[in-house]
Amino acid sequence: MQESSWTIRGNRVDIQRKAIEYAELTIEAGILQKVRILKDVPESGAPFLLPGFIDSHVHIESSMLIPAEFARLAVVHGTVATISDPHEIANVCGISGVDFMITNGQQVPFKFHFGAPSCVPATIFETAGAALNSREVEELLTRKDIYYLSEMMNFPGVLNGDEEVMKKIAAAKRLGKPVDGHAPGLRGEQAAQYIAAGISTDHECFTEEEALDKLQQGMKIIIREGSAAKNFDALIGLLQQYPDQIMFCSDDKHPDSLVEGHINQLCARAIQQGIPLFPILQAACVNPVHHYGMRVGLLEEGHPADLIVVNDLVDFKVEATYIDGVLVASRGKTMIASVATPVPEQPFYPVKIYPSQLSLHRMDYPADAEGLIPVIGALDGQLITNKLFLRAKIADDHITGDTGSDVLKIVVVNRYRQAPPAIAMIHGFGLTCGAIASSVAHDSHNIVAVGVDDESLATAIQLVADSRGGVSCVRGAAKEEQLLLPLPVGGLMSTEDGYQIAAAYTAIAQMAKDMGSKLSAPFMTLSFMALLVIPHLKLSDLGLFDGDRFSFLTKTNNSR
Repeated sequence: MQESSWTIRGNRVDIQRKAIEYAELTIEAGILQKVRILKDVPESGAPFLLPGFIDSHVHIESSMLIPAEFARLAVVHGTVATISDPHEIANVCGISGVDFMITNGQQVPFKFHFGAPSCVPATIFETAGAALNSREVEELLTRKDIYYLSEMMNFPGVLNGDEEVMKKIAAAKRLGKPVDGHAPGLRGEQAAQYIAAGISTDHECFTEEEALDKLQQGMKIIIREGSAAKNFDALIGLLQQYPDQIMFCSDDKHPDSLVEGHINQLCARAIQQGIPLFPILQAACVNPVHHYGMRVGLLEEGHPADLIVVNDLVDFKVEATYIDGVLVASRGKTMIASVATPVPEQPFYPVKIYPSQLSLHRMDYPADAEGLIPVIGALDGQLITNKLFLRAKIADDHITGDTGSDVLKIVVVNRYRQAPPAIAMIHGFGLTCGAIASSVAHDSHNIVAVGVDDESLATAIQLVADSRGGVSCVRGAAKEEQLLLPLPVGGLMSTEDGYQIAAAYTAIAQMAKDMGSKLSAPFMTLSFMALLVIPHLKLSDLGLFDGDRFSFLTKTNNSR
C-alpha cells in the first residue's frame, strides 16, 4: 500500500496545455494535491509522467478472465480504467451476471466502468440464456455503478423505430448517460438517422470512408484493435484531424494478447505512423474520461492520482502504474494480488448438452441438390465475413468438408435447451485434421465448432460441455491429442490466475495452428462466427443467417 502522502518527480505531460515540463507531484490520500513546476522544459534522462490509459470499449469476458484477473494483467501496460460492456455474461444469465462483474471488479484497485447491456438477446434469431427488457435496462441505468447504455447492436431496430429499442435509448438520455453504438457499414442517411436517435459512438467502422462519414455527422469513433478485429491501420489517419472525437479500444482481447500489451501498443504504433503525440494521448487518456464522465484522474490538481511512468514517448514502456495513488504495477510486474474467487454455481448456468444432440447422424448435412451452396467466408483480423457460394463436395448424398479447398463443416449446438444442431459450411479456417470448439460464441454463447470430420466435431463439443464450458482442440481420439481450457464461469471465464490462463490459451491456440489454421487467433475468430449483427453470413443455433437482409438463408428444424 502506498503511503498516504508522497511525491514523485518526472517530465509531466500536460495533455490539455500540450506541454511537457519537469515537475514534482504531491499525492495525498489518493489525490494529486500539488503540481510544482521545476523546469518549464523536460529534464533529460527523467521519466515521463502521464495519465493512465483507458480501453474505451471492452468486453472483459472475452479475455476469459474475471474482472479482478483482467485488472492484474492490464495495469502492467498502464491501463487504469475500462469502459466495459457486460453483455456477454448478461446473455447467459441476465442482471445477475452484470452484478457479478461489478462486484468482482470492486475487489481490486482498478476503475471498471460498466454499462447496461442494450441487446440481450442481441437478436431474435438465436437462443440466449436471458432477456433484458426496457424496464430492466432502465433499472440498471438508474444505478450509480452503471455509466452508460452499452452498444446498441440492433441498428435495424433504431432505424425502424422499434418500441423497446427506443425506450432503452430514451431512458439513457433521460438519465444523462451516453449511448454506445454498433453499426458496421452504416453510411449516409441511415447513419444520420442512427446518430440522431442519440447514439454517440461507434467502434465497428472498418474503412476510413465509413468512419469519416460518421465523424462529420458528430459521432465519436472508437478505433478498435483486438485479438480478432483489427481496424487500427485503416482508421488511425483520421486522428490528427479529429483529435476530440476519437478513442481507442480493444473490444475483445484474449488473455495471450493482454499479456503482450494493451492501449500502450496503440500509442506506440500511432507514433510510428507519424501521428503527433498529443492527439494520441487525447484519444488514449482524455476523451473517454470526458465522454463517459469517468472517475479517472487526468494528472491535474484535485484529480485522483491515476498516473503512469514511462521511459519515453515512443515505445511507451510502462515502468509503473498508480491508481488512486496506489502502486499497482512496477517494472513489468503486477502488484495486484489474485482474489480467491470460487466458481459461482447459480445462476451461471453450466453448459449442458444432451447425447442426442451429438449423435453423428444429427450432424449430417444432406445434399438437397447439385450446385452451389452458401459458405461463410472467415476473414483474419475481421469480424465481418464474406458470403460465398461454392460447389459442394458430396459423399453418400451428404455435403462433406473438403480440406483441399478449405471448406469445412461448422456446427452450432444450443446450450440452453435440447435441440438439433445448426450446420453450415465455412471457408478460411484452414484445418487439415480434427476440430476446435468453444462455448464463447458471441452473443448468445451457444457452442460453436469447426472441424474436418464429424467424429472430431462431436468430441470437441463434448469436451466443452463436460467441463461446464471452455475451448477445446481435438487432433485425434487419444487423450494426448486433445486440449481443453475450462471456462466454468458462464462458459466464458475462468477464476484461475490470469497468467496461467494466458499460457494455457497460447498452447491451445498453437495446437489449432499446428493443425493447419493460418488464422492469427483461431478461437477468437471462431467465437464471432455466430455473431449475427455483423455482416455478411453467420450461423446461429437456429440456422444460417444473412446479415445484409437480416433474415435466415436456411433454418434448422428447431427454428422458432
